[in-house]
Amino acid sequence: MKNPKFILSGGGTGGHIFPAVAIANELKNVYPNAQFLFIGALGRMEMEKIPAEGYEIIGLPVQGLKRKLSIANIKVAWSFIKSYFKAKQIINKFKPNAAIGTGGYVSLPVLYAAQSKKIPTLIWEGNGYAGLANKILSKKATIISTGLPHMDTFFPKEKIHFTGNPIRQSILEPIDKTVAQNHFNLDSTKKTVFITGGSLGAKNINKGIKASLQELHNQNIQVIWQTGKSYTDPVDKKFGHTSQFIYEMNMAYNAADIVVSRAGALSISEICALYKPAILIPSPNVTDDHQTKNALALSEKEAAILLPDSDYALLGKLIIDTLSNQEKMDSLTKAIKPFAKLKSTENIVKLIGKMIA
Repeated sequence: MKNPKFILSGGGTGGHIFPAVAIANELKNVYPNAQFLFIGALGRMEMEKIPAEGYEIIGLPVQGLKRKLSIANIKVAWSFIKSYFKAKQIINKFKPNAAIGTGGYVSLPVLYAAQSKKIPTLIWEGNGYAGLANKILSKKATIISTGLPHMDTFFPKEKIHFTGNPIRQSILEPIDKTVAQNHFNLDSTKKTVFITGGSLGAKNINKGIKASLQELHNQNIQVIWQTGKSYTDPVDKKFGHTSQFIYEMNMAYNAADIVVSRAGALSISEICALYKPAILIPSPNVTDDHQTKNALALSEKEAAILLPDSDYALLGKLIIDTLSNQEKMDSLTKAIKPFAKLKSTENIVKLIGKMIA
């Protein structure tokens, strides 16, 4: 098919938005004359991020379901009905050859409408615990792409393809460790830990690191610390590089000997792709505790260290003990390699190609 049309939907968080962008970019490489239309939720971050990536987006008035019994869910149900019929109108006008959903509640009315029109659909689930929208959509989905193995608990086994999660191409570009450390004005003779709790920051990770900075320094360990917007305390430069947000993530990963991170699907995929020893601290504030399940997929294979968020006071000692144990570092590096999916985006696009052939 020379000039296909694709609808993509997924939003609410970067974990749904950026995989959709990565898939669209790769589809554009394979189908240079393709047309793309994103559908997002009004007022959510995709309405800003997607146009910044050069793609058109239309917003729906859909809202997320309240997990506890609430009268507000009556409004949620009404917003879904309105969004579903608007999505059908958009699909009738755009006439896509395929619809791709990357999760988040906005994908439900869009992909559900596409399925009602017999349009081939691919859904992507990056976490080790499937989201509600994807569990509903999986029944009529043509193909299900997963970021982690053993997802047949949630989805029809015959539809599942363990592709891994779409990774930003910039993350995979090889960079010399010394060059990366120089970028952050670090000492190349010291061990380096990269700490990231996401763009907003992770309160307990930040507490654990702040309390450990001097001890890390005493052990000749320096930090690249993405604190997030919520952290404003000044940090002495002698401890390393500190920033509320790091844009050059490829530099940070390549400069580091070990990574401390939340256990979101994309973060784990990036860590796996670069074979980095990692301490994963799942957020306790996510739906169905899915970050713990993501982390367990690795820690149960001794491919990462899982530290509960409530044990943040142990973080500094854990970093020091792990970095000082080369056998443990080598073991983590070796065990994480099977989880790396370096061509995940390409493989997802190949599946889409077969779907529309």
